[in-house]
Amino acid sequence: MRKRPAPDWLTEWEYAHRGLHSDSVPENSLEGARLAIAAGMGVECDIQRSRDDHPMVFHDWELRRLTGAEGLTEGSTAAELRQVRYLGSAESPATLADLLQLVEGKVPILIEIKSKRGYDVERSCLRVRDALARYSGMHAVMSFDPRVARWFRRHSPSTPCGLVMREDEHGYTQKAWQRRLALRIAKPDFLAYHILALPSRWVARLRANGLPILTWTVSTPDLRARAQEHADGLISEREGLA
Repeated sequence: MRKRPAPDWLTEWEYAHRGLHSDSVPENSLEGARLAIAAGMGVECDIQRSRDDHPMVFHDWELRRLTGAEGLTEGSTAAELRQVRYLGSAESPATLADLLQLVEGKVPILIEIKSKRGYDVERSCLRVRDALARYSGMHAVMSFDPRVARWFRRHSPSTPCGLVMREDEHGYTQKAWQRRLALRIAKPDFLAYHILALPSRWVARLRANGLPILTWTVSTPDLRARAQEHADGLISEREGLA
C-alpha cells in the first residue's frame, strides 16, 4: 500500500496533544508549545482556516468553548481572531506561521488539518503548504479527512502525511468498509488511531506490515500502558504524560 517510508523521527518522539496545555494554559496556545519544547516533547496542533485564508492554530469550529466569544472560527479574519483572548489568558489564537517561528525545528510538529462534510479542505491544504514552504524543521500533516493525505502526496510529496481515525460515534469510519476506503484514498505514511479503538487486529496487521501507528489521546496511566503496547508513538496530555 505505501510507496515511501515514514521518517524515522516520527516514532522517536512523544507529542503533546494540542501543546502542553492545562487548566491555566490554553490548548493550541503558543505557551503550550513553549512548555512542550521545554519538556522535550513534540507539538501536536490543530488547524482551522480563517475567513481570509490564514491557517490558524485552533481546534473548534466555534469560538465559544475556548474564548467565550460568539461566532465561527472560519467567519473571522486572522486580524479579528488576534483580538480574541482565550478564557483565563492574555493569549490569542496564533497562526501556523507564528507556531513555526516559535518552534524553529527544536521539536517535531504534527499538524492536524480540520475538515467536515462539504468543507473545501484542499484550500486549507494549500495554505498549510504555503506556510511550510520555507520551514525545514521536522513536521508532518494529518487529518480525519483522507483527502488531505491524498492532496499532500500529489502536491507536496516531501511532506509526511497521516490519516487520523476513530471508530466511535464521532467519527466517519465506524464500519470496517469505511476504514478501508479511507485508507485506500489516503495512502498515508502513518496512522494516528484513537486509543479507545486499540487493540485492533486490523491496525495490528497494518503495523506488522510496516505502517507506523501513532495513538491519541493518551490521557491516563492505563491508556499510556495500552498505547505503549499497541502503538509506535504517543500523543498525550494531562495524566497520560510520562
